[in-house]
Amino acid sequence: MAATPPTKQSLLHLYHSMLRTSQSFSSYNFRNYFVRRTKTMFREIQDETDPTKLTAFYNEKAKELAVLKRSAIVNQLYGGWRLVVEDQKPVRDRGDT
Repeated sequence: MAATPPTKQSLLHLYHSMLRTSQSFSSYNFRNYFVRRTKTMFREIQDETDPTKLTAFYNEKAKELAVLKRSAIVNQLYGGWRLVVEDQKPVRDRGDT
């Protein structure tokens, strides 16, 4: 029984979901690590044509996306100070509008 490979559209959707979730980390280091990692993983599978490998990749990354979402939520709950390398939001006083 041959496995039906995921469509290119479903792989792109998974890729964008993983990137979006990676961007939601409040920690600069985690955020940049997961963005780089996601881009690297999908770049490696880009030219793959074997349906079995594509299906296994898609299933594995779909599970990983669920873990990534939960991790991002926890990271947002316990987010710390912004680092110097991040864009700083201006500090506003009560009198500023």
